[in-house]
Amino acid sequence: MTPASPSFPALLQEFFQRLVSERGVSAHTIASYRDTFQLLLGYAQQRTGRTPSALTLEDLDAPLVLAFLDHLEQARGNSPRTRNLRLTAIRSFMRHASLRAPTALPVAHRVLAISPKRFDKPALGYLTREEVTALLDAPDPSNWTGQRDAVLLAMLYNTGARVSELAALRIADLLLDRQLAVQLHGKGRKQRIVPLWKSTAKQLRAWLPRIDKAPNAPVFPNRAGKPITRSGVEHRLSLAVRAASKRCPSLTARPISPHTMRHTTAMHLLQSGVDITVIALWLGHEDTATTHIYLEADLAMKEAALKRLHEPALKPLTYKAPDRLLAFLEAL
Repeated sequence: MTPASPSFPALLQEFFQRLVSERGVSAHTIASYRDTFQLLLGYAQQRTGRTPSALTLEDLDAPLVLAFLDHLEQARGNSPRTRNLRLTAIRSFMRHASLRAPTALPVAHRVLAISPKRFDKPALGYLTREEVTALLDAPDPSNWTGQRDAVLLAMLYNTGARVSELAALRIADLLLDRQLAVQLHGKGRKQRIVPLWKSTAKQLRAWLPRIDKAPNAPVFPNRAGKPITRSGVEHRLSLAVRAASKRCPSLTARPISPHTMRHTTAMHLLQSGVDITVIALWLGHEDTATTHIYLEADLAMKEAALKRLHEPALKPLTYKAPDRLLAFLEAL
C-alpha cells in the first residue's frame, strides 16, 4: 500500500527545516524565502478563499504562481529582479515537493517550467570623489545619530560592504589594534577581512565609547540598541544625500542607495589601478566575471584604450536608395 503524500503545510515546514538542518543556508536566505511564502500564501488565500493551512499543493499551480508574480510587479511595485528572487524561492520548494510527494509532480513540473523574467540592466551608477566627500561630511557631528551616520557612511565607502553585512557587524568583528581591519560576514556564510584606513579606524575608536562594547553588540545600533535595519540605513543615507546636495548640486535627484556606495568603492579602486581580482576579493565576489561590470562601466578607461588605437581613414559613405521592400523592413 502506497503511503499518503504529505499535506502542503507539512511539505512547507519540512522544506524550511531542511534548509536549516541539512543545507545550512544563511539567515538572510531563510528570511527571503520566508517573506516569499508569506506573500504567496496571503495572495493564494485571497484568490481561493482558503486559509494558508487549508491550501493544497494543487492550489499553487502555475497559473496562480504566474498571477502572483505579476501581482508583485503591478500591485506592489516590485522590480523584475525581486520578482525573479521570489520565483527562485518557489521553484526551490517545488523541487523539494516533487521528491517528497510524487503525486505533486505534474503541478511541480509546471511551476518549475516558469522562466525568470528578462529585464534591461541600467548603467552602473557610482559617485565621484567630490560627491563622496560631500556625502561623508553631511551628517551632523553634534548628536549621537549624526556621529553614528558619519561612521556608517565612512565604513560603507571604505569597505564596499553590502548593507546587510554592515548591519550585521558586531564589536568582535573590529580589528583596531596592531591591524586595522574589519571582518565581514557575507553571502553563503562566507567571511572576509577588509583593511581600514587610519581615518576610518580613528572614527570607529571615537564612536565605540558611545555604544555597548560587548563582543556581540552591534557596531551600528538604532536608538533601541538593536542592529540598524536595511531600511534604516537607506533612510539615513537619503537624509545625508539631501544634506550633501546643498554643497554638491550634482547629487540632487539622483537615485543613491547603499549599493551605490559599494559600486563607488569598486570603481575608485579600479581607477586607482587595483587589479580586478583583488577588487573581487574585496567585495566578496565568488567569480571575477561579476566584477567585470566595473570595467564595462568606466568610460574614461574605455576612452583611454581607444586613444591607443590608430584611427582609420574611412571613405565617405554614399547614399543609395534601397529597394522598397527592404526599406519597409528596415523601418519596422
